[in-house]
Amino acid sequence: MFLPSTLVLSLAALATAIPEAAVKRQISQLRDRYDFIIAGGGTSGLTVADRLTRAFPKKTVLVVEYGVIEYAPGIFDPPLAVWGGIGASASYFVVQSLPVPDIQNKTAFVLAGKVVGGSSAVNGMFFDRPSRHDWDAWVAVASPEFDSSQDKWSWGDVYPFYKKSVTFTPPPAAAVQKYGYTWDTSVYGGSTPIYSSFPPFLWADLVPIARGSWEDLGVPKLQECAGGDKAGLCWIPISQHPVTARRSHSGLGHYAAVNATRPNYDLLVKHQVTRVVYPNGPASGPPLVEVLSLDDKTLANISARAEVIISAGSFHTPTILQRSGIGPASFLRKAGINVVIDLPGVGSNFHDHSGPGVFWNYTNLGNLSPLPSDLSNLAFLADATAGFDETPARGPYTLAGSNSAVFVPLSNITADYQTIVSRINAMVADGSAASYLPADYRDEPTMVAGYKKQLEVIANQIFANPHAPSIETPFATGNSFRAINLHPLSRGTVRLNISSPLQTPVVHYGTGSNPVDFDVYLAHTKYIRRMIDTEAMRKYGAFEVGPGPDVQTDAALINFIKDQMTLSYMHPCCTSAMLPRQKGGVVGADLRVHGAAGLRVVDMSILPFLPSSHLSSTAYAVGERAADIIIKHWYSKCGVHVP
Repeated sequence: MFLPSTLVLSLAALATAIPEAAVKRQISQLRDRYDFIIAGGGTSGLTVADRLTRAFPKKTVLVVEYGVIEYAPGIFDPPLAVWGGIGASASYFVVQSLPVPDIQNKTAFVLAGKVVGGSSAVNGMFFDRPSRHDWDAWVAVASPEFDSSQDKWSWGDVYPFYKKSVTFTPPPAAAVQKYGYTWDTSVYGGSTPIYSSFPPFLWADLVPIARGSWEDLGVPKLQECAGGDKAGLCWIPISQHPVTARRSHSGLGHYAAVNATRPNYDLLVKHQVTRVVYPNGPASGPPLVEVLSLDDKTLANISARAEVIISAGSFHTPTILQRSGIGPASFLRKAGINVVIDLPGVGSNFHDHSGPGVFWNYTNLGNLSPLPSDLSNLAFLADATAGFDETPARGPYTLAGSNSAVFVPLSNITADYQTIVSRINAMVADGSAASYLPADYRDEPTMVAGYKKQLEVIANQIFANPHAPSIETPFATGNSFRAINLHPLSRGTVRLNISSPLQTPVVHYGTGSNPVDFDVYLAHTKYIRRMIDTEAMRKYGAFEVGPGPDVQTDAALINFIKDQMTLSYMHPCCTSAMLPRQKGGVVGADLRVHGAAGLRVVDMSILPFLPSSHLSSTAYAVGERAADIIIKHWYSKCGVHVP
């Protein structure tokens, strides 16, 4: 494997620390005014900050971050000795939802990054990209209103920014020969210090069993799944450095790697953006940014010359807007907040990936090795720990969570897919779709219109599409496959906690409220059960323990699904959707908040609905695309040719 010397050196410097000298901790340390203020130093926010400070060396950029700079270990770094758990991590917000009525009143548990680097510093490091059909479906939902916008968001428009956002390094030849990794370098090509790579270690004796079972089911092996075509069996890179195997995140790649050479780039930590303020009304932006010191609880306003960008994530972006008087008017009045802009979509349209698992055991594994259980052997554990500290790193601790997955279209999962499509189209046609929305916005015409359009597009461009995945099943080893529903139909809300408006918001997961989701969960579960009876599994004596052979009727399976449901795979999204205002949208194609001058949103809250992937790579790509839009706008405003 060829690695440029600059890459090796930069990793050694960046993997362990972020420079502290330039970090601001008090309002008194700031400049009198900034050109751009970014609320949130996470995955997308730091991407935008990096690009703006480079493009405009004479313009100042301030990032305000709730958390601090912390080392961010990978998902399975030593000293963790039980593979599959969650080890040490940087700080995070812990969000627990209200009980979910349709899933036995269970509550969802979600972690979101509270650290410089945001959720890229705490996530599972799975670094896949969506199917091209997701992006084109999002465009369809916003059509025809956004058709004439110069800011385009189809797959073809965004794909170059996926490529730009990451530096991929092919694995060593020995790992390729041992594990059979495949990839296509043409889908990468970036030079950004955000790294992805394949680990030099797998629990190799079990991974082939799982991969073989999917091949027995007819799932095609794909050379590469990051180029937009994703229906098949995929190798997935992880967000780690290819030499040190340490986590790669935006705090390293978009702050630490560039800050020393950017005197126009300031980062203020341990401060909360409470709201944005329009002293002369929302047409007179950019707004002031009100921030609260988490140390001494003082409030201060910071002013921007050009614009303000909110990048606080799907939980906290809508609450900043709601505290600012931008959101559903009925809710704001209930909260005693003056309505500045009535935007019902703020904090609405919320959903997350969810799904149950199928579980099995083996009777005939023999002497397969290495297995995760080998970590209980002190000699094996000591060697694994030593290997992680070598350069290049080696051994089990380089694995993170998983780097294999299958993505299968609904038409390949069940012969009843057309019935599911027809059922969705029927609820759109007869108007019953609105009855499945949260009570506090089901009577809002713009939210109903947007939801019906989403359902129509998901049904006819995703579920009926033989190339658009409906299920994801990641795996590395173990005794379970998760059935992740990639395009749920149910919706929830994120609302300001009226009694504690600066604290964690009140989150309502609507999981299962649209009954067609259970049709999909059921089809997915039946499909995964089939893989346990494949030749690859039978060879090792695989037998199902959950649901188990006694669970055969649809009613019994649905009870199992509810009992085993993971309500959140920690991919919250869509609470400030990039849709027309008349479809419940919050931002336009240029990411400007409808009716709010000088204010944009750039994070995963702008997605209209979930993609067929984890969210990290898309958060980087959206940040890159947003920066491009902002840079072109300000160049054109000054009459300067865009370089």
